[in-house]
Amino acid sequence: MKRNFLILYILFSALILWGQEPAGYYNAANGKKGRALRVALSQIISQNFHSVGYSGLWNAFPQTDAKPNGKVWDIYSDLPGGTPPYEFTFGDDKCGSYSKEGDCYNREHSIPASWFDDQNPMYSDLFHIYPTDGFVNNKRGNLPFGEVNSPSWTSKNGSKLGPCATAGYSGNVFEPIDEYKGDLARSYFYMCTRYMDKNFGQVGGSMFNGGNLDPWALNMLIRWHQNDPVSQKEIDRNNNIYGIQHNRNPFIDHPDLVGKIFGADSINAFVYGSAIQEFINNDCAVYPNPANTEIHIQLNYFSAKEYCIYDSYGKIALRQNYDDFSNENSITCHVQDLPSGVYILKLVDNQQNIIIKKIIIQHQ
Repeated sequence: MKRNFLILYILFSALILWGQEPAGYYNAANGKKGRALRVALSQIISQNFHSVGYSGLWNAFPQTDAKPNGKVWDIYSDLPGGTPPYEFTFGDDKCGSYSKEGDCYNREHSIPASWFDDQNPMYSDLFHIYPTDGFVNNKRGNLPFGEVNSPSWTSKNGSKLGPCATAGYSGNVFEPIDEYKGDLARSYFYMCTRYMDKNFGQVGGSMFNGGNLDPWALNMLIRWHQNDPVSQKEIDRNNNIYGIQHNRNPFIDHPDLVGKIFGADSINAFVYGSAIQEFINNDCAVYPNPANTEIHIQLNYFSAKEYCIYDSYGKIALRQNYDDFSNENSITCHVQDLPSGVYILKLVDNQQNIIIKKIIIQHQ
């Protein structure tokens, strides 16, 4: 299959498929930009929305927030790559009462419910509600997220409470660990798109002005989104919530939408469609995926001359050219220096035929 390289590159940059949304899910957003794109996405993710209700969250969490070992994936106690100080069992460790960390888990509104006057359906929307340690949740209370240099309290996994060090806001804030800042940022982008006509700034200390993020909060969350790319945990959570609520988080499926709606890329339209599917085929196998230090590529009927690995913003993270690769059928990519996250692998032969694969890097 021959295509002009520049056209392919533009399509590739615009049409990266991160999640597993149904074909055509975002068709109505195609060609739109800025506020019109935000409105289109709001309509898409509002259609067919099914709320499980606040009590139904307990039954949803084992599907949306389970660790590989079956325990509760609590972002306020988890230590990625390490041993958490404690773990919760679904059902058995549900709050009740608590007096210290590790007693029980409850339902954390990442956007405090008081900011929107406990209104439905925001009150039970899974995309911004997480199972978290009840004691830590209570410590955070209704404080905004922020960055803390001199914490007055620190949780066992390193989440911090204290005066805000982020420019533009004064007062106490709560700072989650770096590994979950992007997750929470994309939850916020989802909420102020899904409910863009709602008022999330009904109390002092909110990160919102009406349905829009305050500038200080927006700038910080964009930075969190960039520094902590979409993980396999988020992809799985997005897919599982879709099976329950029947809607998706577009900023997990297509991370570039953050820039197109809230950032400097808002002058450019979102390009979406089925064209990218033409360039995804089974002419190679990629393993392991997720990868830690190396990715092995086994080629079938394809003679690669070059491979590129792109990050979630379309920038080249790794590239290798081959003078003569026609007689080889395997490649090893060394990815130990790339941050954990979701990437795109592109293979090109002499005739500019292209194979595109999604890869995930998760360091131990």
